[in-house]
Amino acid sequence: MSMSIPSGKSVTIVGGGVIGLSIGWVLSKQGCAVTIWERGAAGREASWAAAGMLSALAEVHFDEQDLLRLGLVSARMYPEWVGELEAASGMSIGYRTDGTLIVGIDPDDARDLRHRYEIQSHFQLRVEWLRGAEARVREPLLSPRVTAAISCLDDHRVDNRRMVEALKVALQAAGGVLEENCPVEKIEIRNGRAEGVWVQGELREARTIILAAGCWSGSMAGLPDAVRPPVRPVKGQMIALQMLPESTLTNVVQAPDAYMVPKQDGRLFIGATCEEMGFDTQLTAGGMFELLRGAWEAVPGIYDFPMAETWVGLRPGSRDNAPILGKTPVEGLIMATGHFRKGILLTPVTAREIAALVLTGETSEQIAPLQLSRFTKGA
Repeated sequence: MSMSIPSGKSVTIVGGGVIGLSIGWVLSKQGCAVTIWERGAAGREASWAAAGMLSALAEVHFDEQDLLRLGLVSARMYPEWVGELEAASGMSIGYRTDGTLIVGIDPDDARDLRHRYEIQSHFQLRVEWLRGAEARVREPLLSPRVTAAISCLDDHRVDNRRMVEALKVALQAAGGVLEENCPVEKIEIRNGRAEGVWVQGELREARTIILAAGCWSGSMAGLPDAVRPPVRPVKGQMIALQMLPESTLTNVVQAPDAYMVPKQDGRLFIGATCEEMGFDTQLTAGGMFELLRGAWEAVPGIYDFPMAETWVGLRPGSRDNAPILGKTPVEGLIMATGHFRKGILLTPVTAREIAALVLTGETSEQIAPLQLSRFTKGA
């Protein structure tokens, strides 16, 4: 479908994580004049801290059908998206299709797994039930204590850090402007319309403003209370270990208390805690212990892996932990925030749908249930 681009369409994006970068890239390719304002280094917050799992299936819940549908659409978009991004940037982003194993260790885990498997089967998802021995054939490093597993064949992964760098290159190659270390001080709203953003004491005018500032979106100055997104930081501590040549994990493994994501460079990402600690970014002994314990119970061989890196990310969680996408009561102000644990997975579909909204003014059925207005219905 061709889209008519309004003459002189200028778009300002507040936030340069994968969501802001990808929206900017798509709009720049369509001929829009795009400027992204990023408070620090682009993509170095939640986008950098993530593990890169594309888990539309592994983290499904029965009451999140809109989010599941959006995740499945985005997962199906990924192969083409990766091809376009790698061609535009000249960089590989480490897209892998090995799948995910969700494992259980004790009888309670097995019961929980069976319930999750029944939900996934209800949605007609491509999953397979495995006994413990069958799971160890699929992934030999699994503990003998693993009693059961679900194989999610359509849950893939990407190197999110490479993806950040590729998006920066692709955006600028398409004509987009990326302004790093330039925090937006305030969004200017007059008579119910967004007019621009204040940066370094100067008003930068724009016809369309997209708020994609992650966990900082809710504290953006200038927003009326009625359009302030209910987004908060959710702390996640993570560890990277260096796998040994003779002891390498192939699949993403989700254990009851940790997940493990193998990378092409031989590192194993282990994550992640989920802590309501505001903007605190301190690593803690307790957090590290719980992650290592949870990973070791499922894959005992990690005991001998050297430590490579530790870090903290702040996920942007909304009130219902689903993203906030689309129009607001303020004309010209669009939300693309609150992606919580699924920012990497939802990047392609968010970019496509928000770009289409900017270019056509129409909200698709994909994102209609995820607009800001869902928090005020019935209020």
